[in-house]
Amino acid sequence: MNLLVEEWGGKYQCQEISAKKGIGVDELLEKVLLEAEMLDLKANPNRKATGSIIESSLDKGRGYVSTVLVSNGTLKIGDIVVAGTSYGRIKAMFNERNQRIEQAGPAEPAIILGLNGAPTAGDSFHIMETEQEARDITNKRTQLQREQSLRTTKTLGLDDISHRIALGEFHELNIIVKGDTDGSIEALSDSFIKLSTEKVQVNVISKAVGQISENDVMLASASDAIIVGFQVRPSADARRLAEREGVEINTYSIIYDAIDEVKSTMQGMLDKVKKEVISGEIEVKQVFKISKVGTVAGGLVIDGKVHNKDKARVIRDGIVIHTAPIDALKRYKDDAKEVATGLECGISLVNFNDIQVGDIIETFTEIEVEQKL
Repeated sequence: MNLLVEEWGGKYQCQEISAKKGIGVDELLEKVLLEAEMLDLKANPNRKATGSIIESSLDKGRGYVSTVLVSNGTLKIGDIVVAGTSYGRIKAMFNERNQRIEQAGPAEPAIILGLNGAPTAGDSFHIMETEQEARDITNKRTQLQREQSLRTTKTLGLDDISHRIALGEFHELNIIVKGDTDGSIEALSDSFIKLSTEKVQVNVISKAVGQISENDVMLASASDAIIVGFQVRPSADARRLAEREGVEINTYSIIYDAIDEVKSTMQGMLDKVKKEVISGEIEVKQVFKISKVGTVAGGLVIDGKVHNKDKARVIRDGIVIHTAPIDALKRYKDDAKEVATGLECGISLVNFNDIQVGDIIETFTEIEVEQKL
């Protein structure tokens, strides 16, 4: 990115700091002031404020709280702020030490209360003359956002469908993410999307700051989604509606727990694969033809352990002749549940009589194995 620091002959200052030990902070501030002087940075405090949203969250007692950094002008209590799709009149302002302040000038951070939602970190804010003007702008932006999300939902083309058929199974997991701060929602959503594999696609269809509402439950019900809440809880109405609609709401306070659970959900979506496990081998020593029973092979178990519930395949000269379930397994005249290596047994297969001396009967069981992602 062509960022060269001064030590390497570039023009960018560099300062090592430790927030933990407080090392280098004074030097950093000095360098910031020097840089501002060199760049001749100026702002006009006598105009309407503009700046950026640093973080936004939902506070239990105070409602939506946004941290802002003023880049120009002066922000005062009572100003009507528009940021992203949220607006509101500033009710109170606090500085970085949580002390009440009346105004914030250029390059000053402030915590503001009074917005009707949580703007996204990085959004710029502006001051409006009237609340009506602010409402119109946010309505227009919300509409544009909705249109954009509808347009970006990808419809499957023939190529995609054939590609998915070629891959075999394909599953989609839709997730709605709600959290307490904008930063944690972004982190969670990105982590979920990165979990996508060729077999399971993860879609975050909605993400927002705030408690889990009835709207979220209805959206989840319509799009077969699960709701993931991070440090937030569903309202009583939303919980009742979720029970009625059969929507799953999962709440977490640790990001890794949420990621692990979504991973295991994805794994559970994959179809189980049947796998054969060879249990034993019998060498046919003699063949008996018994009326009303058919052919019974007398043999020696040369490997493994033969169970009466197993399936068997007859192998002659290395070629599989027939596969069938075991009809009967006997030790002398008694039925046997299992016969171990080195013991003799009598065995007959369902609807198969063409067993010859010298054949190998291989027995196996089928087990279901969960697929890995």
